[in-house]
Amino acid sequence: MNKEQDKALELQESLTYKKKSVWSDDVKWSVEDVMVFAQEYKDFLDSSKTERECHDKIVEMAKDNGFIDINDTKKSISPGDRVYLSHRGKAVALAVIGHKSLEQGFRLIGSHIDSPRLDLKPNPLYESEGLGLFKTHYYGGIKKYQWTSIPLALHGVIIKENGEKIELSIGEEDDQPIFFISDLLPHLAQEQMKKKAADVITGENLNIIAAHIPYCHDEKVKDRVKLTVLNYFYERYGLKEEDFLSAEIEIVPAYKARDVGVDRSMIAAYGQDDRVCAFTSLKAVLEVEKPQFTSVAVFMDKEEVGSMGNTGAQSRMLKNFLAQLMDATQEGFDQLKLNKCLTNGKALSADVTNAIDPDYTDVSDKLNSAYLGMGVALNKYTGSRGKSGASDAHGEFMAYIRRLLNKNGIPWQVAELGKVDHGGGGTIAQFLANEGMDVVDCGVPLLCMHAPLEISSKGDVYATYKAYKAFFIN
Repeated sequence: MNKEQDKALELQESLTYKKKSVWSDDVKWSVEDVMVFAQEYKDFLDSSKTERECHDKIVEMAKDNGFIDINDTKKSISPGDRVYLSHRGKAVALAVIGHKSLEQGFRLIGSHIDSPRLDLKPNPLYESEGLGLFKTHYYGGIKKYQWTSIPLALHGVIIKENGEKIELSIGEEDDQPIFFISDLLPHLAQEQMKKKAADVITGENLNIIAAHIPYCHDEKVKDRVKLTVLNYFYERYGLKEEDFLSAEIEIVPAYKARDVGVDRSMIAAYGQDDRVCAFTSLKAVLEVEKPQFTSVAVFMDKEEVGSMGNTGAQSRMLKNFLAQLMDATQEGFDQLKLNKCLTNGKALSADVTNAIDPDYTDVSDKLNSAYLGMGVALNKYTGSRGKSGASDAHGEFMAYIRRLLNKNGIPWQVAELGKVDHGGGGTIAQFLANEGMDVVDCGVPLLCMHAPLEISSKGDVYATYKAYKAFFIN
């Protein structure tokens, strides 16, 4: 080998950007660490299939780790104190108070705990062709045909007229019935198969099969199978049909989180968008003790439909929580201090991105796509087409995060959501940026995003947890 080749190889080694695998020998953790963490994550997923269930699990884990309800505090809070705010049973904020004043800024990781699903319509129950059925309205971006012919479970709450809350979960246990959406048999589907994929199953045809046996055989009684369903809910929960009008019942896949591959390196589960980032940021903030800057983790609702409403990222929840924190510290609250707090804040929008799929590489730019097993993914911007709906992180903040991850030996990669003009998507980053914070999207790459089962790499999940913890404590 001549000197010119030596020089070229030397330059290639020193100048070329290289991704680092989460499975490489020089990462700062063991495969066993990854597997133990992944098992806890799978258990979390199985117990948190709706935003309400996820909220309750987060609050439970927060309390177990010494967090107290900020509304129950009887004294001012000091560095090292741990508080949380529960908001309408669908959004949560946790904070570990730092040594620096909130006016000097804070470190925020924001995720969302809602996922694509089917919701029962307000008046859902009807009978047709000898079957009792529920009508649904899909929530978030789904491929409708993926929700047929799979086992489904019913989760949610019904608020009775007197205010009593009834919680439901049917279809998760082996001894419980599941629910089902039928599809047309291939023998009769010639015309159906000619349709575009978006039209193969229509939204109004996502109807849930709920029962089949008539309540009685008296033909003078109408809708006897529907009556079977109503009787089921009345006998077990004391519900009448009108009670469904004040219900929030969600239909989700009746699958448990499972390992994928002979090496058990991946996880297939429902709702990993975005509960994988919720879990990893939760674990990170639970392990923070006495940070320099106050560490805040927020878990929001309604991201899949634009972050609207009073539990979404566009609500006043986060600002109100920060105001409460300031009011409970010695510095006290005023609007100018809150404005400075927000402007000096640094945030990670903790959300998933697409991993490049070997069967669909044509929709991705390989140089700017996330890959399974290459660590936590940074999306400088999301949006669509000409970056519409994106916050577009500043280069200075990208360098700050890059330095942080490299310093802590955490594998990371950059990503875009597909090729330009091939689609796109949004996160809560834009709403955090609107409040003045520096923010970048930072999360786990997934295969099959928004499908009933999504796939993550256990190594990426663990690397993301490590990244979030480093962001809080550095």
